[in-house]
Amino acid sequence: MEKTDLSSAYRRLKSPNIKTRKRALKIIHDFKRNKKKSN
Repeated sequence: MEKTDLSSAYRRLKSPNIKTRKRALKIIHDFKRNKKKSN
């Protein structure tokens, strides 16, 4: 299973694979929405 932390997601945004980019965007979005809970 792939890592779902923020830095991995940002790195994955540069991927040529569209599915991977979409998944990374979702991870980042969730991190931003749940910033109070996460950390």
